[in-house]
Amino acid sequence: MEMTSGQTALSEVGRLVRVAVKHARDAFVDEQTIAAQWQALNFLSAPDLGAAVDEFERFVDILRSSGADVQFLPRDPETTLDSIYARDASIVSPQGLILARMGKPARHGEPNAQERAFHALGRTPISGRITPHGLLEGGDVVWLDPRTIVIGLGYRTNREGINQVRELVGPGVDVVEVPLPHWNGERDVMHLMSLISPVDRHIAVVYSRLLPVPFRQLLLDRGYRLVDVPDDEFVSMGCNVLALAPRRCVMLAGNPGTRTALERVGVEVIEYAGNEISVKGSGGPTCLTRPLVREAI
Repeated sequence: MEMTSGQTALSEVGRLVRVAVKHARDAFVDEQTIAAQWQALNFLSAPDLGAAVDEFERFVDILRSSGADVQFLPRDPETTLDSIYARDASIVSPQGLILARMGKPARHGEPNAQERAFHALGRTPISGRITPHGLLEGGDVVWLDPRTIVIGLGYRTNREGINQVRELVGPGVDVVEVPLPHWNGERDVMHLMSLISPVDRHIAVVYSRLLPVPFRQLLLDRGYRLVDVPDDEFVSMGCNVLALAPRRCVMLAGNPGTRTALERVGVEVIEYAGNEISVKGSGGPTCLTRPLVREAI
């Protein structure tokens, strides 16, 4: 992966340097595509295309406010509305991007689409891919530091996928498996990043009620301060928070309790309106982005 001195992508909290997104106009395409797909993809309701484009433009403005170079993934006939959630089709590794293999069957075309896009964009090499019978989605993957990656084991990511990541990242990286809860079943989205979002080296937004005890204890043993999301804000994606830089983050509007808790520990919070691009498809700001390069901290 192309990096300048002092930069790394193996972090969730360093200043965002380069990030890939799939614009709503290219993921949602047109009203006919939305009408044909939204129910089968388990969206809460049909997104309004014009409003979604406006929301996404404002979201991109926030990313650029951090100084990030925003790269746009192009429209691709192999993908669906879900491709707006660009994080899931790939993960970063010490050698470059690893293409995922999606646990949601309707999303199987997204890793290949990202592979084509990154080859065309340049600067982001592909170092490997998850192969059958492995499953892996990027929303289940969190880098705690350049030597520790935690991966959720659930309906979208299986043990074979985790074992393949372990081989691809090599012996210098500790891969920690975190079992995920059943929650609302196979059709619902329950990624690891539904439960944790790091916002600084030792601060993370969490929903402790669903965290496995060994993983929560691991965080505490590493000195993390855990900012707990209120029960009524878990379902509104209060736990899905994207760090733009250490202690500076963006989150979905409508989670005042989580915002207040973050501000109390010195985290600057920027909100975005995301009814069309986040609420209806159940994907927050981490889902909407594939960070490629972050500054080392």
